[in-house]
Formats: sequence, structure tokens, C-alpha cells
Amino acid sequence: MKAIGADELTKVFGNVVAVDHISFEVDEGEIFGLVGLNGAGKTTTVLMLTTLLNPDSGTATVFGHNILKEKDSVRRSVGVVFEEQAVDIYLTGKQNLDFYARMYNLPKKVREERIADVLNTVGLAEHANVKVNDYSGGMLRRLEIARGMLTQPKVLFLDEPTIGVDVQTRRYLWDYLRRVNKESGMTIFLATSYLEEADYLCDRVAIIDEGKLIVTGRPKELKASIGKNLISLKLTTGLRADFIKLLQGLEYVERIEERDDLLEFSLKNGSIGIPEIVRLARGNGFTISSISSHKPSLNDVLLHYTGKKIEE
Repeated sequence: MKAIGADELTKVFGNVVAVDHISFEVDEGEIFGLVGLNGAGKTTTVLMLTTLLNPDSGTATVFGHNILKEKDSVRRSVGVVFEEQAVDIYLTGKQNLDFYARMYNLPKKVREERIADVLNTVGLAEHANVKVNDYSGGMLRRLEIARGMLTQPKVLFLDEPTIGVDVQTRRYLWDYLRRVNKESGMTIFLATSYLEEADYLCDRVAIIDEGKLIVTGRPKELKASIGKNLISLKLTTGLRADFIKLLQGLEYVERIEERDDLLEFSLKNGSIGIPEIVRLARGNGFTISSISSHKPSLNDVLLHYTGKKIEE
């Protein structure tokens, strides 16, 4: 069974099309990433898939339950961790989870077992009786994730789960989410603007830009689609248009683009690099003032397909 199936999902706010007829599927047990800049439509998509916002057109299912006709069934199937903090800082971590579990009418014994289990899983067992006001940013996010898992959802929705935490804590959370996914088989839907996060965690990613779904695939495949090696250079002598014509005549060069005063292109052959390009330029009367080379990242994929880049 597909964990999530979106069909022409659309949401409009006034004159702004926040989500524009997007369709995609998420397999049961996979970590799926919806990636894009702030304002791209990620949170709106999550809100619709979790029944907190009705689409203007189109529909979706979560484990076979329609988000419009079977809202209660959908809500019983999901756990959600939003970008904004939603815990009571004057209660302890354990008290926060107990309050949340009571809202779902979990019996006392089940409630106690699950609270102990999720606190242990996210590494907060020793801090269970500490007021949340004394938690670090990373501990807060772990508590939020623990709360999202408390009802043992089939799908865990995470909206920018590591925003505002330091790099070390972020990596800890990534490894934790991977472990949860592997050990429990829980489907995870990740909405993030951290491309490194999506690359590290996700089985597949979908890039969304201005409400439109641009491209979907495995991170490795998406990066390979724009070349094995990316070159960025600046010329000081010789016409850029002439150098572009020279590059276009080479079978191992593809996707030549001009960005401000830089010329960027990708190489099909991973063995070709900066020395070969410099020799080519010199041999044809061009002088390069700066040149760099790197393997494609998801940020390069985003730049290629949308013309935009995230400053991580």
C-alpha cells in the first residue's frame, strides 16, 4: 500500500497559489523529502496532508484514507512535528507527553509504557522530570519528535525538524530518525529547506518551487542528472561567448550556464578536471582568473532546475 498519494493537490491564498496541482506518491516505510526554499509550499502541503487545511482542488490519501472524507482516520494514522514550538515550557518533558497522550485517550498503562519508550528512544529518559524551560534547543526538538511518535503513527510528518539547532545536534537527530525508520518501518515525510539534511536522510526527494513540483527522484540520481563534476570559472581575457562555443564543441561538456560574471558547466566524464580546462583555455587564447570544481550537491540540483540556491 502507498503511504501517501497526492493527486493535483492545490491551495490558493488570495492571489497567491501556494500549492499548484502537485501529484506524488510516497511508499510505505520510506523517508520522503519535500525540499524547497522558504515559501515554496512545503508547510501548506503538510497541513493539507494532515487534514489541518482543506485543499481548494485535488485530493490525497494517507494509507488509503481520504484527507477530505476520512479526516479522523487520517489523523489516527499520523504524527506531526511542526516548525513552531508546541510544548509547555513550564511542564516537564514527561508531563508534556502525558498531557498529549491523555488527549488521545490512551489508557494509563499504555500511556506510561509509551512515554517511557519514546523518552528512551530520543535520549531524554534522564531528563524526563526536568522542566522544558531548562531544555536546550536540541532537547526541545527531540521532545517534539517523541510526542509525534507517541501514538505510534504510520506516518511521521516533520516540518523543518532541525531548524534552530546546532550542527552536532542536527546530525544526532538525523541518525535517530534513520534508526527509527529502519527499526520500526515508520514512514517519514520530511519537509525541509536543509538540502544536506534531505540528502543524508531521504530515500527520495521532491523539489518544490513556487508551489509547483519540479522534479522527484533519489538524491544520488538527481545529482548524477546534472553531471559528474561541476566547473565554475571567470575569464579575464577572451570573449565569454567564444569560450562557450569552444566548450559546446566538447563531447564531455554539458549544461553550460552564465551566472553573473561566472561561467558554470558540468562534465560528463569524472576524470576530466581543472587542469584539462585550463590547458584548453590557454591553448585557445583565453585567460582564466579563477576556477573551482566540485561534485554535484542537491543545492546544485535545485539551482539547475529552479535557478535558485539555498544558502545553508
